[in-house]
Amino acid sequence: MELYIYVIAILGSAVAGAINVMAGNGSAITLTILTELIGLPGNMANGTNRIGVLTQTWASNYAFYQKGKIDLQKSWVYIIFTVIGAIGGILVAVWVSNEQFRQVFRFLLLLMLVVILVKPKRWLRETDVDNPLSIWIAIPLFLILGFYGGFIQMGMGVFFLASMVLIARFSMMDSNVVKSIVVGIYTILAVAIFQWKGLIDWKIGLIMAIGQTVGGYFMAIYASTSPKANLWAHRILVVVVLLAIGKLFNLHEYFL
Repeated sequence: MELYIYVIAILGSAVAGAINVMAGNGSAITLTILTELIGLPGNMANGTNRIGVLTQTWASNYAFYQKGKIDLQKSWVYIIFTVIGAIGGILVAVWVSNEQFRQVFRFLLLLMLVVILVKPKRWLRETDVDNPLSIWIAIPLFLILGFYGGFIQMGMGVFFLASMVLIARFSMMDSNVVKSIVVGIYTILAVAIFQWKGLIDWKIGLIMAIGQTVGGYFMAIYASTSPKANLWAHRILVVVVLLAIGKLFNLHEYFL
């Protein structure tokens, strides 16, 4: 590959890593680079993308740990059942194409945009530790979220944040910490399975992991120390969803 492609891959991955920490859907950037710029087939891009996701999430987890933001006592149920669901999704992903599901994904994002914009103050609340989510709601909800994340990854962060903030009543910041832990755990298995199926290009995956790791680590440091982290996380989430909808519905064609 030419030098400029490496530069774009690293810079784009750094932006994706930062976005993943604050909102999610950074994989929309990295998957586009892998498929459109580098030319990897869909399943290979899906597997290769997991390398950067793995390094970025663990770099973010380390930054959150340094700043004392990790508290597993109030989130272990969500973590465990999301990871279990993700294992099922990963196993399905290596055998079944997710292209048809991607068609459904864009309509889910339209619904998500409405949810994000209506009563935005709901997204700026602090974590409510006195009213935990019923286990009968938490188990099926986070199993489904995990399955989706293991299967397709793209957009997992957006849907996970919505569930944590609006249903489990966590703050945006605490939700992002839990999301980072969950994705970091199940992506270890994802990398192993995709490698077993020969669906990882390690050279480009490690190159992009550089950008994602740096972007994820420094954004986690900012998110852990800024008093406006919840507000900026919500703003970034709105922008991410709007851009994703524009891309998935090819709205850019109407402005060219």
